[in-house]
Amino acid sequence: MQASFYSNGKLLLSGEYVVLDGAKAWAMPTKFGQHLQVSQNDSGLLTWKSIDDKGLLWFEGIYQKDDLIEVSSSDPKISRTLLQILSEARKMNPEFLTASDGFEIETKLTFPRYWGLGTSSTLINNIAQWAKIDGYQLLWNAFSGSGYDIACAKTNSPIVYQLQNGLPEVSKIDAKPPFSNSLYFVYLNKKRNSREAINAYRNRKLNTSILVKKISALSLKMIACSQIEDFEALMHAHETLLSEALGIPTVKEELFPDYQGSMKSLGAWGGDFILVTGNERTSAYFKNKGYHTVLPFQEMIL
Repeated sequence: MQASFYSNGKLLLSGEYVVLDGAKAWAMPTKFGQHLQVSQNDSGLLTWKSIDDKGLLWFEGIYQKDDLIEVSSSDPKISRTLLQILSEARKMNPEFLTASDGFEIETKLTFPRYWGLGTSSTLINNIAQWAKIDGYQLLWNAFSGSGYDIACAKTNSPIVYQLQNGLPEVSKIDAKPPFSNSLYFVYLNKKRNSREAINAYRNRKLNTSILVKKISALSLKMIACSQIEDFEALMHAHETLLSEALGIPTVKEELFPDYQGSMKSLGAWGGDFILVTGNERTSAYFKNKGYHTVLPFQEMIL
C-alpha cells in the first residue's frame, strides 16, 4: 500500500516577525513545494530518504519503527529534528505508524532546500496529513512560529493570515497585484534560520501593540493597491517600520543602495528572498552583483 502527500512552499510578502504578535500578514503559496510518499512493508523499520530538486539524496535515516530509535542516519542534527516531528505526531495520534510493521518514506523537494521556501513547513504539513492531525498544532508542538507557512502549505491562493487569541485565521484572496509583471524575487545567497530570527525578535522586548496596528494597516493597503508607485511607497514604509523595530538596516541600505526600484525583505531579515520592483533590466542588475537567482512573480507564485 502506498500513500502520497504534497504541500506548497510559502512566501510572506508583508507582516514578517509581527505576524507572531497578531498582525495581519499577506502570504502566498509558491509553485514549488515538497512531496512525501509512504510505502508499507514488514521490516520493523522506518526508512527515510530525502531527495532534493536535482534528484540527489540529501538525507537518509533508518529507525526502529515502534520506538523511533535511530539505527543510522547521514546527518545527526536533521535526524533529531525528524524524530522530534514524528514523535510529536504520534503523541497527537497514537494510531500513527501502527498501520504496518514497517514503512519506507521518500520526500522530494521541487525547490533548492537553501531557498527558504519551507523545507520544514512542507514536511510538517505532509506528516500532519499522513498522521491525520492538525498541521498548525504539530508545528507548535515540535517547534514555534506563526503558522502562516502551514496555511500556505494547504492553500492554493494568496491569503491574509492572522493569529487571533493564538488561533489562525486564514482569509483567501482572489486577486494578484495588477502590476505583478513588475515584481521579482531575488535570492540573497544565504538561508536564515527562522527559529533563530524569531528568538532575536523576541529578545528585542518591543511594545508591539502599535507596531501590530501599523503593519496590519500596511498589509491591507498593499493587498488593495492598484498602482506600482503606491505599492513601492508601501514597501518602503513597511521596511522602515521594521528596520527601526529590529535595529537592522534595510536590505536596500545594506546591499543595494544604488538600485532604482523598491525592495523589501521577506521572512527572516538578512537572508532568503527579497521582493523587488523592476523591469527587463532587473535580472542583469542583480546577476552583475553576484545574485543569480531572480524569479519573476509569475514563476514563483502559485
